[in-house]
Amino acid sequence: MQSSDIFYRDRPKALLVLENGEVFEGYAAGALLGDPSLTATGEVVFNTAMSGYLEVTSDPSYAGQAVVFTYPHIGNYGVAPDDEESGRPYCRAIIARSLPPRPSNWRSEIDFESYLISHGLAMIVGVDTRRLTRHIAKTGSLTCAIGRGSESSLLEAAKKEPGTLLQDLVKGVTTDEKYFYSQSGISGKRITVAAMDFGVKKSMLSDLALLGDVVVLPAETTAEEILAMGVDGVFLSNGPGDPEALDYISSTIADLLSKVPIMGICLGHQLLARAVGAGTYKMAFGHHGVNHPVRSLDGDRIEITSQNHNYAVAIDNLPDVRVTHVNLNDNVIEGLEIPKANAISVQYHPESAPGPHDSKYVFDKFKQMMIKN
Repeated sequence: MQSSDIFYRDRPKALLVLENGEVFEGYAAGALLGDPSLTATGEVVFNTAMSGYLEVTSDPSYAGQAVVFTYPHIGNYGVAPDDEESGRPYCRAIIARSLPPRPSNWRSEIDFESYLISHGLAMIVGVDTRRLTRHIAKTGSLTCAIGRGSESSLLEAAKKEPGTLLQDLVKGVTTDEKYFYSQSGISGKRITVAAMDFGVKKSMLSDLALLGDVVVLPAETTAEEILAMGVDGVFLSNGPGDPEALDYISSTIADLLSKVPIMGICLGHQLLARAVGAGTYKMAFGHHGVNHPVRSLDGDRIEITSQNHNYAVAIDNLPDVRVTHVNLNDNVIEGLEIPKANAISVQYHPESAPGPHDSKYVFDKFKQMMIKN
């Protein structure tokens, strides 16, 4: 009997079943603890960060996904609401090895499991996350089902889950109407940035607010509406799902090119690339976590980055598009510049909370583009 079995012996048993029939045993946690009929489905991704589980759980980019944390202790410092990236969790489920019973952090206001229960989010603990991570790394992304039901019923649910391929998940996370975001205590700003919300994080808006006034717009806002606002720049946010399913957004971006400075991050990077004719593809298991080494081709320096994406950009001799960053692990394109269109983008997250912050200079570059324009 493993030590985790002893620790969770008073909890109901639960199963994680992958679409290929692989089964992982564990114990019910979160909303799964009180609802034996609950079944959570999603596409499994693993995150390698040692901290930031609240930021991950509340990041809209994880919509449609069940997150496996490779770090064994999830919930050990509780929940500090100021660290949330949005108003609620967006991932489908949490998969962890261990859930410490008592958080240790002076900022914590509630334990992680109570947070999950309050939002109806399922969690399974006591899982051999090392074996699960190695399995996903070998097979590629798979859909799953988590619950206290039978193995056969969970397998059926996993097979019915569509995953993220060709799914427009942005419509489920974008704001319904425009709103203004400001940073308290900062005055005298003259720049105005329009942030297109594809699932924007609070940390992104906080960094943009250091540059100027920010107006956050629904994903379906047209280029004509944006240009009529007289903004100094347009920011393309992160977000979930397959960029190939978002051609209506790429068309808007194409209409904005050369008319206003543009900066994109993550999904925004992919959509900017598609707007100029590049392709995108689904990676085997994506990049999720921290300390990913990225090489900047401008000055040949190495940046340590935070990443969260299942899709990547493919460029084949596109004129006027310059690759600015590449991933040192697998050569995935991590940054672009379109000089004639006054546009830049990065695949990684320079704004990432809790870090690292090697790439914060990207926001300063965007500010200089807007000032010059």
